[in-house]
Amino acid sequence: MPYKRILVPIDGGETSGRALRDAVRIARSARAKLRLLHVVEEYAAFSAPELAVSAGPVLDAIVSAGRNTLARAERRVRKLGIKPETALIDNVGGRVADEIVWQAKRWRADLIVMGTHGRRGLQRAMLGSDAELVVRYAPVPVLVVPVHGRGRLTGNPRR
Repeated sequence: MPYKRILVPIDGGETSGRALRDAVRIARSARAKLRLLHVVEEYAAFSAPELAVSAGPVLDAIVSAGRNTLARAERRVRKLGIKPETALIDNVGGRVADEIVWQAKRWRADLIVMGTHGRRGLQRAMLGSDAELVVRYAPVPVLVVPVHGRGRLTGNPRR
């Protein structure tokens, strides 16, 4: 079954850039629709007590940065001959992964392409893994693109 509706969550980082590149390749070969999604994490505006009084300007800056991220990605994709849809979603207090899964269902995506940092251990436990949660709960296949090519498992006797 060829993919016809590909959702690409982007955050402007290297991992989402690599995922976007792969999503464009798939979309071009399948003549699929592409939807670029940026989820604004509003909790960042309220994360420090000293910001609570003046969270408005911080939140405005976060939303503006999200719009800029989407605009850059859209320009990049259009240069490659694809006219993507874009969506900027405010996420108040929820997990980014939940919003990505919800948007995939709502838009009726049949593939999600997203990047991952490949964190392990304490770093993963502290920061969580949106990619892992999306893979676990998505209603459709998820292509997870690593930040740096192919890695290797630690402790692998075959090098």
